[in-house]
Amino acid sequence: MTLKDNLKLTQFRKWTSLDSSTRFRILLFNLILFAVPIAARCQQMIAGPEAQRGSIYGTVTDDEGAGIPAATVKVDGPASSESHTVTADQTGFFEINNLKPAVSYKVTVSEKGFSDWTSAPVVLTPGQAFALTDIKLKISAVMTTVSAISVEQLATEQVKVAETQRVFGIIPNFYVAYDENTVPLTTKLKYELAFKAGTDAVSIAGDVILAGIYQAADTPDYQQGAKGYGQRFGAAYTSSFSNIMLGGAILPSLLHQDPRYFYQGTGTKKSRALHAMSSPFRCKGDNGHWQVNYSSMGGDLISSSLTNLYFPESNRGPGLVFSNTLVNTGGRVANALLQEFVLRKFTSNANKQKD
Repeated sequence: MTLKDNLKLTQFRKWTSLDSSTRFRILLFNLILFAVPIAARCQQMIAGPEAQRGSIYGTVTDDEGAGIPAATVKVDGPASSESHTVTADQTGFFEINNLKPAVSYKVTVSEKGFSDWTSAPVVLTPGQAFALTDIKLKISAVMTTVSAISVEQLATEQVKVAETQRVFGIIPNFYVAYDENTVPLTTKLKYELAFKAGTDAVSIAGDVILAGIYQAADTPDYQQGAKGYGQRFGAAYTSSFSNIMLGGAILPSLLHQDPRYFYQGTGTKKSRALHAMSSPFRCKGDNGHWQVNYSSMGGDLISSSLTNLYFPESNRGPGLVFSNTLVNTGGRVANALLQEFVLRKFTSNANKQKD
């Protein structure tokens, strides 16, 4: 018998000398030591190694093929945790890494001023670098809203501008149209403009000064002193206010004529002078055609006739009517010449309008 056989015999005798419960515990312990590494190995064989992740890359361009820098590229997967966003570089190139294989991704490219671009679903294989081609962004259509306004609304806006016109920023210059595209006034606007001109504080101050001149000249034949000055101021203001309302609102509304002076500004000095001097006798109708200025001439004549109602009896008569009419008409000619050649450069907001 060999030594090896003696060892096996000795071990067997020791094993058989143990009681049954001890032998069971030893067998169970050895079984556990043997089973744990086998189970771990089996689990590793079943799970297998994690699949290698992939990437998507491409270049964002416009319709002409030029790269669009800083475009936003977003990749969306089935779950929010699988969404990725990057920004294209200066050439329009982008690359998104660490994407799972066997997952359906959708790529959206956007940039301000362009319509969004969306890819078809992309499913990567393990380790795949997928190239997205033909990413061309089209310029987005700009929706322009044009607000159309009525002729009445446009006329209202033009009157608002005219009401800011003042010589040296002080003296009203409301009845001059500098814009070549000036539209006709409505009846309402004719009355509003006339009332504003007739009640303007600077205009009233002019009548205050005129009454002082009349007081010094002792004309008309009112008495002197405070009462006489008040009468002369009342006569001066009534004459100017009635002239404005008659020639600037009432008759123009009835006759469908425009009471404003239309600045010419171009052509020879002769043509401009003739245009200015003819303005008390020629005006634009509301239909846009030139016609006899019955409104201006009629306004001067009627307002002069009304002076017979409030001037002293010694001053009344046809001579008063015709002299006042000539003075008013002559004043209109002089004012038109100043408007055409001088006053525009000193009138606030006049140079902002087209001519």
